[in-house]
Amino acid sequence: MAIGGAEAGNGGGGGGGGGGGAADDGRARRSVLVTGGAGFIGTHTVLRLLEQGYGVTVVDNFHNSVPEALDRVRLIAGPALSARLDFILGDLRSIDDLEKVFAAKRYRSIQEHAYPSLVNSSFPSLFNARFQALAKRKRACHCYPMTHALLCSVSTRYDAVVHFAGLKAVGESVAHPDMYYENNLVGTINLYKTMKKHGCMKMVFSSSATVYGWPEVIPCVEDAKLQAANPYGRTKLILEDLARDCQRADPEWGIVLLRYFNPIGAHSSGEIGEDPKGIPNNLLPYIQQVAVGRLAELNVYGHDYPTRDGTAIRDYIHVVDLADGHIAALNKLFDTPDIGCVAYNLGTGRGTSVLEMVAAFKKASGKEIPTKFCPRRPGDATEVYASTEKAERELGWR
Repeated sequence: MAIGGAEAGNGGGGGGGGGGGAADDGRARRSVLVTGGAGFIGTHTVLRLLEQGYGVTVVDNFHNSVPEALDRVRLIAGPALSARLDFILGDLRSIDDLEKVFAAKRYRSIQEHAYPSLVNSSFPSLFNARFQALAKRKRACHCYPMTHALLCSVSTRYDAVVHFAGLKAVGESVAHPDMYYENNLVGTINLYKTMKKHGCMKMVFSSSATVYGWPEVIPCVEDAKLQAANPYGRTKLILEDLARDCQRADPEWGIVLLRYFNPIGAHSSGEIGEDPKGIPNNLLPYIQQVAVGRLAELNVYGHDYPTRDGTAIRDYIHVVDLADGHIAALNKLFDTPDIGCVAYNLGTGRGTSVLEMVAAFKKASGKEIPTKFCPRRPGDATEVYASTEKAERELGWR
């Protein structure tokens, strides 16, 4: 179970837009399971869910993420919000792991008192030694009041699932298609079975712009022909078909499919962002690693595309705006009992080339980015960017 959703491949820049607002009373009572919540998109979405008043449980196996990522979410959120965040180590390919997730006990505060110090308090084990060390290093104990809570154990009842977990790199999927089909499909099928068994029938699914393949019309609209061009995209397309079939078979299901374009950026605190293990698959972290000397040069895959500078064009959306898109999708699920299964694009509606992204980074940072032109990667499309009109109109997201 890797962390999913981000579009792999070289491309441009940009930023979307997002909602927000205070949590209402109903939202504060709701509990959401986030699969793959320790990853790049997952951590930003978990933080926004906490800020919006949701209780959040994360399940992850740290295939392409680290435990510290969730500690950093807690650090940003502060003790009071973090009391609503739980974590369970697990792999969606294991039915036993999923049963443990849905059978797990969580903790609910029944009495709260404000304390001025984080580090010196006797807060329950949610704030472990690793978090306290991070808080000390960041001097966070002076930033947040400590909430010491009298806790009671209650049964878990998830109101919805936000499903990020899945392998996500185009190039890797071409080289190892069996790994992608086994990981992405089996894990999600198991998740549907377990959700239905436990009466949780609402899902926000992390899909991808790769379901459009080589688009016949730009910008991509949600009712365009779907024709994935690589194994990663085909797993997403198969899982979209699975979602539609499950909902047709049982109308109790409510499913929102979010087709991401290319997430970039990081939280304004700098505490969480995209820091993949090994050599990055996505453009911006690759550029960043070249800029700091961790990698010698940027490999640009393809410089003979029929575009304005010969490099591929993508639609890049800021990850915080993408997280807000998940809040909007959840609100839509809860407010629309007969929603069925519906897809939305989350992008900026603008395309930027690889070389334009490199130039923008150089201008902003003052760093030179050595580049090396390489052959095109199998499965990469020439130009992909979104029409966001449907999400703006129906989700109130922009």
